[in-house]
Amino acid sequence: MAALKLAIGNKNYSSWSMRPWLALRANDIPFVETLIPLYTDDPADKEQILSFSRAGKVPVLVDGDVTVWDSLAIIEYIAERYPEVKLWPDDVAARAHARSVCAEMHSGFVPLRNECGMNLHRPIRPVALSADAKANVARIEEIWRECRTRYGAKGPFLFGRFGAADAMYAPVVHRLHTYAIDVAPDTTAYMETMMALPAFQEWTRDGLAETLVIAKFEDA
Repeated sequence: MAALKLAIGNKNYSSWSMRPWLALRANDIPFVETLIPLYTDDPADKEQILSFSRAGKVPVLVDGDVTVWDSLAIIEYIAERYPEVKLWPDDVAARAHARSVCAEMHSGFVPLRNECGMNLHRPIRPVALSADAKANVARIEEIWRECRTRYGAKGPFLFGRFGAADAMYAPVVHRLHTYAIDVAPDTTAYMETMMALPAFQEWTRDGLAETLVIAKFEDA
């Protein structure tokens, strides 16, 4: 069986790429990684992205004749392709809860995204957040707290064992840490759980080792 292929962007900046990459790596699912530098002036980089998907964006997963683009769609595909890793909870109600919080992450929290872009190279220091971004942080803390309260007896992650929801919220852990955002002790505890995950640490090391600087993401 041919290995999965995953095209991703710069690990320092690409929060969307991190999500499916983490879902695969944390579950020891073998794949071939292709890193394509983003926002360069080299047309070859854009053409390489287009060679994976005409959507022109990363991440993209290729599994033989199947091509899947968009982070959440890739995670859904991985969950179906490898049901034994249990990216979604077994319980119907818990699974619906997990899908809801993943969808909320996928489509929401725009102020926080805009004001605290993922940048692992950025020195850790606080930034003044808008009221909307602060509301995003409060909502994320609420989501994490509810998940940990309901499912904490099953393990240290949002739904007990590491799963799709943890992968989807992983870049937020970086954002809260990098921008020194003040959060509650239970939020910090979950962040520490994620940052101790070997796959999370591997992504972080790789991102810190990158030398490409994208000026538009270095202003915050």
